[in-house]
Amino acid sequence: MKHEQVVQQLPALRRYALALTGDRWAADDLLQDTLERACSKWRLWIVGTDLRAWLFTLMHNLYLNERRNTLSQSAVIAIDDVANELAAPARSLDDAMDLDRCLQRLPGEQRAVLLLVTLEDMDYREVARILKIPIGTVMSRLSRARTRLRELMQADADAPAAGEPALRRLK
Repeated sequence: MKHEQVVQQLPALRRYALALTGDRWAADDLLQDTLERACSKWRLWIVGTDLRAWLFTLMHNLYLNERRNTLSQSAVIAIDDVANELAAPARSLDDAMDLDRCLQRLPGEQRAVLLLVTLEDMDYREVARILKIPIGTVMSRLSRARTRLRELMQADADAPAAGEPALRRLK
């Protein structure tokens, strides 16, 4: 593995990490963990195979492992215990079309497929290999992700802005 080949992949890896995590610090941590894993496991990469796909696979697996660990360590809180602390987020016109916020609301498996296909311009076969799923699953997750993203974007666009009362129909 040549140093230059890995350096060429850094912008795409960082973009994908940021899209997966939704947080710059977490994305940088994920990128660093991916590079550390690549350095420690470099002998597993087969010369002549797609280095890009291998690095994205490492990153995706690290992300999933971190999510599993976080979910297993999180405590369950009853909604009734915090109901008085919950407040609706303030909305502004800019927030109505916030693509990143809508992307983060997609299920992780749909978001991963959508980002690899659209943001990283990977073909279905490459995405299937990275995520270790069949091509048909890639296509169905992509379709569901696009549909759900469209719904989320439309719902956000239709929501009232901060300070505007929601319209209600009275009978």
